[in-house]
Amino acid sequence: MKIYTKTGDKGETSLFDGKRVSKDDLRVETYGTVDELNSVVGICRTLNPTQKVDQLLYSIQNQLFTLGADLATPLLQKLKKEIPRISEGDIAFLEKSIDDLEKANEPLQAFILPGGSHLAAQLHFARTVCRRAERLVVKLSRKEKIGKYIVVYLNRLSDFFFVLAQWINKNQNFAEIKWIYKK
Repeated sequence: MKIYTKTGDKGETSLFDGKRVSKDDLRVETYGTVDELNSVVGICRTLNPTQKVDQLLYSIQNQLFTLGADLATPLLQKLKKEIPRISEGDIAFLEKSIDDLEKANEPLQAFILPGGSHLAAQLHFARTVCRRAERLVVKLSRKEKIGKYIVVYLNRLSDFFFVLAQWINKNQNFAEIKWIYKK
């Protein structure tokens, strides 16, 4: 199978249900941003994380593929084949991961600047891409019906990236840099 199909040469693409939409359609922009986030997570995995962290990020990448499929498939369409959707179990996975990481982190006393180790800085970047995806999902949800767990999942995922970045910095002996508010 060739990688190029030429079906998108006029600025359109197909959703999973076969419907053709413009490549700048809000739904396409939304799942494209989730795809971008998945690539950022892939970059994080190249930065030699511990096996535990790599396994967490691998699980997140798989969940992000599910999220992309969920977003690329309108809820009200009849499909020849059922696709996976983001579930309460995916959210529970994130919450448990956050809770486990937070037990080892120092309590947050101030706003911190993104940075620290290279891996932590990339996780902060993942967090900001995740927040953008979340904003797009909220916008999409005002126009179309979407899965009921998608917004919650992205909200937890950005928290996960933040807490994981803190955990990485602590374990790699990088001090968090506090935001200094000047009047």
